[in-house]
Amino acid sequence: MTGISILIPIALSLGLLGLAAFFWALRDGQFDDADGAAARILIDEE
Repeated sequence: MTGISILIPIALSLGLLGLAAFFWALRDGQFDDADGAAARILIDEE
């Protein structure tokens, strides 16, 4: 029972940390041009 009382707050804090990192990346513009990066590899620049 002691292990659960330690692991549940750790799991919740890691989940909130991941959610905060996702919202930070979303606000920072990491997901703005997903199609452009995928099509850029097909352009031949010689």
